[in-house]
Amino acid sequence: MKVEVKKVDALKRELKFEIPRERVSKAMDDVYNEIGKYAKIKGFRPGKVPRHILTNSHGKLAQEETIKKLIPEAYHQGIGEHKLNPIDLPEISDVNFKDGVLTFTATLDVHPEVKIEKYKGINVKPQNNKVTDQEINKTIEFFKKGQGDKEVAIDDAFAHGMGFASLQEFKDALTRQLQMDKDRQNRIEIENQIVEELFKNAKLIVPGSLVKRQLTYRTQEALKHFKNQGMSEEDLKKKEEEIRPQLETIVERDVKVYLILEEIAKLENIQVKENEHVAGKVMELLLKEAKWEAVP
Repeated sequence: MKVEVKKVDALKRELKFEIPRERVSKAMDDVYNEIGKYAKIKGFRPGKVPRHILTNSHGKLAQEETIKKLIPEAYHQGIGEHKLNPIDLPEISDVNFKDGVLTFTATLDVHPEVKIEKYKGINVKPQNNKVTDQEINKTIEFFKKGQGDKEVAIDDAFAHGMGFASLQEFKDALTRQLQMDKDRQNRIEIENQIVEELFKNAKLIVPGSLVKRQLTYRTQEALKHFKNQGMSEEDLKKKEEEIRPQLETIVERDVKVYLILEEIAKLENIQVKENEHVAGKVMELLLKEAKWEAVP
């Protein structure tokens, strides 16, 4: 098998494959053997149909199945022999089956080299996330307006209407919920501080193919949401033009974060169990190793 590797840019590689006639013929023999086991042709029992009869009746199918069988085999053999580390699935093109020889092109992005100088001991500034009486009262006012009566007294009777035994119990429940919301937001803010510092300390090229795949997926998911809300096809097209640039920026950032965290996982030999995520495990480490400033 011949494989020509062309370096398109820093990450992109173009592999041209040529699978010789002998290998193609053997693969096709295997395919015809499988077809022959189940082919129903008048006058012949399954498994007893002559090859030339199968060729006439199932030749196109045999060729398609042979191509589907050989391309993945050849691709994996090729990237193994040339020690390539693809970051995503390849783009297969120029498939040609002629004179018993199969040729095709595989275009892929290799895993980028990630250099990260410092990732432990990052300074983080947590916010004071204590719930205040003012915030609780503001939330209660929101519920009060929801009842449409400005004369409603904020007392135990009001709490009963909200499903609580007393006003104090209602306030305690609001405090817990607001605290959870604040803690969650504070965690997001601290993680963003760490990510911004990692960006300063890391060097890498973001693979375009991975961004493209993720962008397509997220765009489709967003459009599916709008479609379920009853948006017309015409408006969906306009919406796609509007959100795609915004999503592209987000996706590029997310891919960059993932690659950096993945590299840290390798450096720290972090292992993940089933249903665990590398990014989450690495962020736990970075939060533990961070230098936390006093809460103001």
